[in-house]
Amino acid sequence: MLEVETIAELNDHVGKKLGSSDWLTVDQTMIDQFAEATGDHQWIHVDVERAKREMPGGKTIAHGYLTLSLLPKLNQGIWRVKQRSRGVNYGSNKVRFTAPVPAGSRIRGHLTLKTVEPIEGGARLTMEATVEVEGSERPALVAETLSLVYA
Repeated sequence: MLEVETIAELNDHVGKKLGSSDWLTVDQTMIDQFAEATGDHQWIHVDVERAKREMPGGKTIAHGYLTLSLLPKLNQGIWRVKQRSRGVNYGSNKVRFTAPVPAGSRIRGHLTLKTVEPIEGGARLTMEATVEVEGSERPALVAETLSLVYA
């Protein structure tokens, strides 16, 4: 894990890969809970028996937005600023779901710091986030995300 004391020290890491997360298993229970929370019950996500018959690989797949929503969990193990009061997700400039995450797959995140822009009391960070699926050549997700970090 990359640890820096202050927000200003992040400037030394612009353009660099910050690191990779631990692996996380995306199981059917997680997918079903996300479907319940969002109301997205499309069969490709929740109908295990139909997926066995009709889906490539015979498994349901995670919602793309589930994969996106896991970025904070994945990223927490990649970097941190010790002297900060809080951090806020500010949004995304671009998100692409480039490959499926089959139920039972392990994923991990990778982060590259693109920019650090000063704001009142802190900085706005732009990151390139990718989510790797174990055994897949293509990432499941590529996103440019924005965060606010306050001293």
